[in-house]
Amino acid sequence: MLESNFFTKFLQLSDFRTLAFIVALIALFKVINVLQKKKVSFSTRMTTGTVLGLVLGVIVQAVAKFPDSPKDIAWISELSGWYGFVGGGFIDLLKMLVIPLILLSITRVIMNMKGDNLGKLTTKTIGSLIGLTVFAAITGIVLALLFNLGQGFDAGNNTAEIREAVSLSETIRALLPSNIVSSMAEGNIVGVVIFSAFIGTSIRRLSKKHADTIEPFVKWVEAFYKIIISVTMTIIKFMPYAVIALLANTIISNGIGVLASVGKFIVCLYLAVIIMLVVHMTLAMLNGVSPITYIKNTSEPLIIAFTSRSSLGTLPVTIETLEKKFDVNEGVASFVASLGTNMGMNGCAGIYPALTAIMLAQITNTPIDLSFCIMLLVIIAISSFGIAGLPGTATIAISVVISGMGMEAYFPLLGAVIAVDPIIDMGRTMLNVSGTIASSIIVDRSLKRDEEKANKTVQKAV
Repeated sequence: MLESNFFTKFLQLSDFRTLAFIVALIALFKVINVLQKKKVSFSTRMTTGTVLGLVLGVIVQAVAKFPDSPKDIAWISELSGWYGFVGGGFIDLLKMLVIPLILLSITRVIMNMKGDNLGKLTTKTIGSLIGLTVFAAITGIVLALLFNLGQGFDAGNNTAEIREAVSLSETIRALLPSNIVSSMAEGNIVGVVIFSAFIGTSIRRLSKKHADTIEPFVKWVEAFYKIIISVTMTIIKFMPYAVIALLANTIISNGIGVLASVGKFIVCLYLAVIIMLVVHMTLAMLNGVSPITYIKNTSEPLIIAFTSRSSLGTLPVTIETLEKKFDVNEGVASFVASLGTNMGMNGCAGIYPALTAIMLAQITNTPIDLSFCIMLLVIIAISSFGIAGLPGTATIAISVVISGMGMEAYFPLLGAVIAVDPIIDMGRTMLNVSGTIASSIIVDRSLKRDEEKANKTVQKAV
């Protein structure tokens, strides 16, 4: 054991076990590197990284004798810091790309768009995202009632505090980019989309009379977009390595014993996630994508969403997957995926608030009738606007919903659930991304069908 502050605080290497498991992580990186040199497919490398991360995390827990509070053990805390450096660093690099990618792609799409497609795209996108979220909430309500979620629940000594709820008008106004630089810095994706839409629309309008004047800017947008896509592809190549550290860190930081206290809630949530994934696959199938193809093509963004717990951080991978593997129009992919990080998230804004609201109602013996369920669905649909796709913001979603249902006084009873948030957030985030992908496919195919009908109408008229 090394007690010096230099080793404990600065290097975070006060125990030989910390160093040993850092070496183990590097050795697993070598495995991925060998697979890469042998030209093994990216999907296989991702799957391998996921399995290796899971095994590594369990081994660390076993060496620590499966503690109830892993973070209280010094060497595990140090190891978590190093693993977090690798996994979190990768997510930071992905987030670095989000703002320029959205700004350029949305501007580029709109400036090249023809006719009234922008209005149709916006309407279909919002309708699809919110519709799927409401269906996810219904799934959560039904499962919570079937599982009798909350009955016999030991609330214990919980001190969870509800987040301050704001009005709908304030929520929507906060999304408007009063300061675009501030919106970019704060990750206000809707604000960036709105700003980009104005830029793209202005370019379309000016191209009729001032084409020569704006041509340099148009070429700059096209060139910068290609550069950002190239940078994105470079960073995505490191994903299989990052997945090992991300998944292992989640397991070693939260432990396994902590799951027992809220096991029914976790089972219920993941069952709802599975059901909604089947719904997404069904909707994709109705739009020409087989379930097997859907699972295969979405594996990469879903794995990174599961391990990173960030819809926003997964955005570049989501857009790339939609364009390359599902043949979704690049404009639709960018637009729907970008909005999907802020609204209509099936997991964080749909299933999770529904489960927690029913759970609180059953804990406190609040009558659950048809009017209660309808009111809950309406509140979930409205509150699903503007929930940022970042880890932890699902707590804001349930705060708004529970406040809307008049149960804010009971929020501390959710302390045990919030304590295991990283575990359930993995499934929620994965479902958020899957919902965005399904919505993108629906909107893309719908717009293409509309275009085909329009072309047939024109041909008949001729």
